[in-house]
Amino acid sequence: MLVVISPAKSLDFRTPPVIPDFTVPEFLNESEKLIGRLKTYSPKKLSELMGISADLGELNFKRFQEWHLPFTPENAKQAILAFNGDVYQGLNAITFSKEQFERAQTKLRILSGIYGVLKPLDLMQPYRLEMGTKLKYYKSKDLYSFWNPLITKKINEAVSESGNKVLINLASNEYFKSIDKKKLKAEIVTPDFKEFKNGSYKMISFFAKRARGLMSRYIIENDISDPSDLLAFDAEGYSFNSRLSKANNPIFTREQ
Repeated sequence: MLVVISPAKSLDFRTPPVIPDFTVPEFLNESEKLIGRLKTYSPKKLSELMGISADLGELNFKRFQEWHLPFTPENAKQAILAFNGDVYQGLNAITFSKEQFERAQTKLRILSGIYGVLKPLDLMQPYRLEMGTKLKYYKSKDLYSFWNPLITKKINEAVSESGNKVLINLASNEYFKSIDKKKLKAEIVTPDFKEFKNGSYKMISFFAKRARGLMSRYIIENDISDPSDLLAFDAEGYSFNSRLSKANNPIFTREQ
């Protein structure tokens, strides 16, 4: 069983990594091509391309200019520890044991606009590039057309290696679209998380993102390989809601 999650805009490259082990992203040649393209963009053009403020345009211009190979522990950090958004706060990988980091390497993949697919301990340098960004490269009209064949092939390989042809989709719609579902050789299970508010259950982005991280951690901590075992998930007040759930779309709810 394999789990996929999205990256985060928030990054932490200041806190020292809690584990020395690392691996290297498999698609660095492709990443270098995209970075080469982005290095030709001015801060203003980056702001327009990504729909971000002038300050963020300047920050990411600097990041792209400084991006270079090879990656080492001195100039890069493990992805699962570098990302610092809501999903990763729920995942809380900084408290993983060595065994849990090793398990995450097998069970978890992070989808990325620059790196394609990252294993948790893959080194990365800071960046911001959403998968939905309409960055053109050669014959690719956007990042989806650039990454789709490569990501789909790599996810299929990881699913096959997991020994259980099930993919747990804990990524956002924007990132999961980078996988060609027609060519995916796996059963897809997509958990959703909802809060009871104003008389009904609703998905609230902030809480849903954190819950995806919580469930990723739950899978890693408990070494889950059967999707039916997900139904016992109960972190931070969530519980399985059989009434709202559908086949391959388990819904977890909680009262606010």
